[in-house]
Amino acid sequence: MGRLDPKQATWVVGGAAVGHAIVPVVGGMIGAGVGWIADKLTMEARMARKRVFVSFDFDNDRALKEFIVGQAKLADSPFEIVDCSLKEAAPMKTWEEKARRAIEGSDIVLVMVGASTHKASGVLKEVAMARAAGIPLVQIIGYKDGTYTAVKDAGRLYAWNWDNLKKLLG
Repeated sequence: MGRLDPKQATWVVGGAAVGHAIVPVVGGMIGAGVGWIADKLTMEARMARKRVFVSFDFDNDRALKEFIVGQAKLADSPFEIVDCSLKEAAPMKTWEEKARRAIEGSDIVLVMVGASTHKASGVLKEVAMARAAGIPLVQIIGYKDGTYTAVKDAGRLYAWNWDNLKKLLG
């Protein structure tokens, strides 16, 4: 079996404890095996998640990125976030190279739409990078109230709800 990471160990030890409680000794060994199998199955599900690059208006909508990152951490999330967002301003050339690599390593680009996103230069560049790389794009309205303009060439604009996220990013 090799060395177990903490998550794997939790599955194996948990399975052993439950098995041992039901049938002492033998049940523990069987339970550990079941726990190991459960870990492998959940790992495959985690690995099958779509890789999503999130494009957002850095100056106005950083909270939207944090919200979608949180949703990606939910147990039934069919997607994971490729997080290359810079924590602070950086030289344009460096940012563009990092963004291009992350976009090319993604399955889809999700544009989080706020009031000014359609004019945000970084978002417009990321959309162009995705188009050039042939990466699909989709837009989600980031806020409940207001009127929002879709980003040109960034795909259809959808309401932000769990069903849409699962359908679009799953």
